[in-house]
Amino acid sequence: MTEDEQKAAAAAAAVEYIKDGMVVGLGTGSTASKMVDLVGERVKEGLDIIAVPTSEATKQQAEALGINVVGFDDVQVIDLTIDGTDEVDPQMRLIKGGGGAHLREKIVASLSDQMIVIAERKKMVEHLGAFKLPVEVIPFSAHALLPKLEALGCIPSIRQKDGQPFYTDENNLVIDCAFERIDDPEELAQTLSLMPGVVEHGLFIDNADIVLIGTDDGIKKFER
Repeated sequence: MTEDEQKAAAAAAAVEYIKDGMVVGLGTGSTASKMVDLVGERVKEGLDIIAVPTSEATKQQAEALGINVVGFDDVQVIDLTIDGTDEVDPQMRLIKGGGGAHLREKIVASLSDQMIVIAERKKMVEHLGAFKLPVEVIPFSAHALLPKLEALGCIPSIRQKDGQPFYTDENNLVIDCAFERIDDPEELAQTLSLMPGVVEHGLFIDNADIVLIGTDDGIKKFER
């Protein structure tokens, strides 16, 4: 299968977990977008759910498909969240945030009874860190944080889009940290969380309950 077909297969497998009456968190990114399309098809066929999107882009996509979208104020619990990832290691730890939505994604994941992660085969890695770790920061702190992040062993850079600083849905900046390899994700996550000016980072340590990977040999399932 091509990478695109692997993504589609993982998305299709995840959607099977959605049942009538659920409150479902809808992730962001290329693989999650395929999942949202499939949820839209199920809704047209009669699936009755409420959806909480993790980004403005996902919200717009879901609304266009006729999915009942609500905000956090309208729900008390999220039954299931389905989202993609940029990397996943054998301990089901993740790096997310390639699309800059990791703040909302982590909030939704933290409020969910279950999180299913979907991805193509290349996203499975032995060690996190080949993908640059996104760190969302308030704009006021961005340049002051660069040397502090560099001291952690990475090469940090403020994310750009079309030659301009990239702003998240919350109007923050993202610093992409090139570590190459992260030996202790838990320690790094704690260190980043304690830095003044850091809003959120892309390390998802204990969030994934099920990981569904599309491969040439079908879906590989990993469960916590």
